[in-house]
Amino acid sequence: MKTPELLPRTDMAVVNGFLAKLRHPLSAGRWHDLSIWDLLCIYSQRRRTKCLVFAPTATTMLYPAFLVILASVLELCGAQSTPVVDLGYATYRGTFNLAGSNNTQFLGIRYAAPPSGSLRWQAPRTPGFIAGIQNATTEPPGCLQAGTGAAPSNSFPANKRDSLAVSNPEDCLFLNVHTPGQLDSHGPGKSLPVVVWIHGGGYVAGSASSFDGNDLIRESGNGVVAVIIQYRLGLFGFLAGEAVKANGRLNAGLLDQQFALQWVQEHIAKFGGDPGRVTIWGESAGAGSVLQQVIANDGKTSPPLFRAAITSSSFLPSQYAFNDVVPEFLFNSVLSGTNCTEAANTLACLRNVDVNLLEQINVNLCGSGFFGTFVFVPVVDGDFITQRPALALLEGKVNGEALMSVTNADEGSLFVNASTANTVQVPEYLIQLFPSLSDQNRDVAVAKYSGLGAPIDQVTLIMGESIFVCPTYFLLRAFRGKRAFKGQFAIPPATHGMDVAFYFTANPSTVPAFNNAAFDEAFADSFLAFAVSLDPNHTFEPTITPNWVPFSFQQGHQVEMRFNRTEGGDPAVSPFTTPADLLDRCSFWESVGPEIGQ
Repeated sequence: MKTPELLPRTDMAVVNGFLAKLRHPLSAGRWHDLSIWDLLCIYSQRRRTKCLVFAPTATTMLYPAFLVILASVLELCGAQSTPVVDLGYATYRGTFNLAGSNNTQFLGIRYAAPPSGSLRWQAPRTPGFIAGIQNATTEPPGCLQAGTGAAPSNSFPANKRDSLAVSNPEDCLFLNVHTPGQLDSHGPGKSLPVVVWIHGGGYVAGSASSFDGNDLIRESGNGVVAVIIQYRLGLFGFLAGEAVKANGRLNAGLLDQQFALQWVQEHIAKFGGDPGRVTIWGESAGAGSVLQQVIANDGKTSPPLFRAAITSSSFLPSQYAFNDVVPEFLFNSVLSGTNCTEAANTLACLRNVDVNLLEQINVNLCGSGFFGTFVFVPVVDGDFITQRPALALLEGKVNGEALMSVTNADEGSLFVNASTANTVQVPEYLIQLFPSLSDQNRDVAVAKYSGLGAPIDQVTLIMGESIFVCPTYFLLRAFRGKRAFKGQFAIPPATHGMDVAFYFTANPSTVPAFNNAAFDEAFADSFLAFAVSLDPNHTFEPTITPNWVPFSFQQGHQVEMRFNRTEGGDPAVSPFTTPADLLDRCSFWESVGPEIGQ
């Protein structure tokens, strides 16, 4: 029986004729610059057929090795076309259905030029043109990392800890994009809400590789496009002082985030996202970053970069003016370790310092901070962040239409030295945490926390409330007249960061503290429902969460949703009223904002 001839019939003469005419889509180079995969997929698209089918002919039989490769390529091409997106400055190839996700992902897309050399401590710049098709199939390198403070007091000795080996380059301004389903070769074919995740890590650590956007897609019922961004950290992202103001840009890490959000506005439609329905979300310093983007440009960022914001544990440490004594001390500490002290232009000198030396200084300075604090954080720069964050929030200067915030029941214990449980004194702790707090206000703080357990419990509450919990309420109040929701994660021990394992379940290093499917859906799905509809009640599937009412500072409307479990191990999700004594303590912290740098 004769085998039917496959159509369209194609032999090497046809292919060679096509190749002779083909020019590289992004350069003057010809077909030999492209891989066989690129050529075949381009040819298939030009022919408007799903994939080429080569019938054996006398000509093609002369190329046995070619045919072996071709067979594999064509089989893959017919089953799932390779997703390719042209961004103008670069073209990226992603992957589809990796690990059975049925999603498309692009890992390591460059959104800004490498911020090294003359671009250190400058605003991010548009990437240069990149020829050829780039593989976006592996996680990008993270930005240079450091750690939390480990010192018993608030001082900055130059060599407190050993340096860490530099494992990541300065070239780290990349992002990942995850979109449900498969991108069509003729366009995305959809326009979904977008969630941009900003990682935490105290502004000194963290990377995109720890967070899988496929988790967010699943929790939304395939209803969002997820973007995971990176930004400069530590002294590379948050070095401050008069010299940086004069010869560079302050808050470079925050400017990176804004630049990534601008990239989303320009390009996310190519991935099936709707730039008009962007929600920014972060945890810890990522949530603090969300807060900073909310108050950026006096709440008048134009054009708008997002419509909604989600904060998980809003992080607001002391945020000094750029030329305050603390930022200047840190800048001079960097100078003293680099032989740039006597330079006519100290910042220009620092731009020529070897990255390994700068990273050693970065790690040493971060480690020498007071226990549980972070040395390099945002400052009030007078341009992007024009005033103290708490004051900007009090005046309602915010970007965005809606807010959803969650805090953990125990935000402070991770940042308090447990070895001091029997020795810590509350007044001394306050001196170390907030050195500029007046004696009178320190006495008021001691009185407000005096009846709340042992001294170690009191300082744990002081740390958690002053830096995480109360800034969240300041943020909620700033959205008065708009839409805001408040939640509390209370699964014991409910320490800082425990909620992240419920948003991102694919990371093997984070294990949920409560393994219950009904709870998982009730908690995580609420955030994605908010991102889609601005209402956590509109989950894509029914959950056990009761009706979640908006949070308001009007009497009787200060209602939050608590996510907990019973002693018997069942989910316990219910509304509760924010305690009045907590709000009273928050009012105190707001009143001393000028002294504590908030």
